[in-house]
Amino acid sequence: MTVYESDIPGVGRKYELDVEDGGRAVVLVHHDGRRELFHRPSPDEDSEKLLDLEVGEARQLAAMLQGTDFETVDVGSLAVPLGGAIIEWVEVDGASTLAGETLGDCDIRQRTGATVVAVQRGEETVPNPDRDFALAAGDVLVALGTREEHAALEALAEGG
Repeated sequence: MTVYESDIPGVGRKYELDVEDGGRAVVLVHHDGRRELFHRPSPDEDSEKLLDLEVGEARQLAAMLQGTDFETVDVGSLAVPLGGAIIEWVEVDGASTLAGETLGDCDIRQRTGATVVAVQRGEETVPNPDRDFALAAGDVLVALGTREEHAALEALAEGG
């Protein structure tokens, strides 16, 4: 992992980190301690400002990102009370065949093995949606299933 550093005269120091989407996360540290967080989608595009943080806010965010009070686990070996089943949240992409279809027509459980237990649409959560519930791009499916079933559901929700 490479971090690119550069001085910004009269402002502070800039740090850039390549991220998985092909873009870069950019942190601008001002001389007064304020931090700005940007995302640059590609080298040819301008950065989009995500956050402007005061010193205390930056420290708190850094602690959360570092996970100082959260112990990560190997999720592959995690024992859960539902056997091999876990609950995951999967967003329906605009390119997905699920968008515009009802849950009954999508036949998600037969196609993936995962069971949709709720749908989040914006601020609204629809628990236990019925077969006639029509899905839309941007909906978040709350589903119960194994890791393999969730992988199949994610592929379907992404445009499969």
